[in-house]
Amino acid sequence: MTPDQLRKALAELKGERDATFAIVGMPEGSACLTVPHAMLVPDEPDHLVKVTDGRSIYILDAERIAWIRISLKHVT
Repeated sequence: MTPDQLRKALAELKGERDATFAIVGMPEGSACLTVPHAMLVPDEPDHLVKVTDGRSIYILDAERIAWIRISLKHVT
């Protein structure tokens, strides 16, 4: 997956959904990352793909993402 493809796939993340990323090449037990209430950070001059949960920023290596699970919208 390219960074542009990943950014398009994550475009619907606006803090209403959780996103889980399976990452290739990680040690056993740390191959998945879940970001609660994930939001895609707008493209910045560094052009890195970043998501945030409002507390931390996660930088994603598009080439190492095996799959993404995006939850349905949270019901309030």
